[in-house]
Amino acid sequence: MDPACIYDGTRNLTKAYSWRSVCFYCFILFRPGPDASSVLRKIFAQLKENRIFVGKIRFMKEECLICKAPLEYFNEDVLMECEICHKQEMSKTRCVNGHYVCNECHTKGIDGIIGLCLKEDSRNPIEIVRKMMDMTFCHMHGPEHHIMVGCALLTAYSNAGGEIDLPAALNEMVSRGSKVPGGACGFWGACGAAVSTGMFMSIITSSTPLAEDAWGHSNLMTSRSLARLGEIGGPRCCKRNSYMSILTAIEYAEEITGIRMDKSEIICTHTSSNRQCIGRRCPFHPINA
Repeated sequence: MDPACIYDGTRNLTKAYSWRSVCFYCFILFRPGPDASSVLRKIFAQLKENRIFVGKIRFMKEECLICKAPLEYFNEDVLMECEICHKQEMSKTRCVNGHYVCNECHTKGIDGIIGLCLKEDSRNPIEIVRKMMDMTFCHMHGPEHHIMVGCALLTAYSNAGGEIDLPAALNEMVSRGSKVPGGACGFWGACGAAVSTGMFMSIITSSTPLAEDAWGHSNLMTSRSLARLGEIGGPRCCKRNSYMSILTAIEYAEEITGIRMDKSEIICTHTSSNRQCIGRRCPFHPINA
């Protein structure tokens, strides 16, 4: 269990507490029963993993790629300069220390997933996307997930018997997904992971703006994914949204195409890296396993 979830994912502060305080908050918020000792062991293991020591628990997560500080979001665009490539552009997102990283730099290295996908024989898109999440280009949050979700689905769909030109489909997915900026979930009301499932459906059905059934299926795919994410609520988590969107796409793709992809149980391993983890509300959080 993530120590940040002692506050149910709602506090973004760095504070110090004693072990007694940790146990108290665990009891108050989670009401552990006979397995209280195992719950506490999970907390302490997470604290140790995150280099948090007895008597001084730092609720510190890495967000900014430059200084690891928290991100801040504005309601309107502001002119910013990328700390890596120095390109200037309008954006709503930077860290609290003023650092901005553009989408292109944030997803640098993502082309490597095409090689991974072309070598992959799994029919399970969850398994595939988790391999992508372990690659160095992938961060806790970021627009790379808008590409990864669709690519994992295309690969599993092809391996499950779907008749597509996989190399061409993957390149198209990278092209389309890279156009969805970070923060679209909050600013557009359309999470990029969910939109990625719509892109997946659009590609496998050869949809265009003039298509009939394929146009409908692509938009229904996105809407089904968005509905699932909206029911859970925020704050955003790119891992949670990716997993839920993929599970939704597995179901709808089989309904429309008859192609059955595999799926597996998901227990999130990223809770300790997410400053805004929603804890018990997340269907993939270890506490719900």
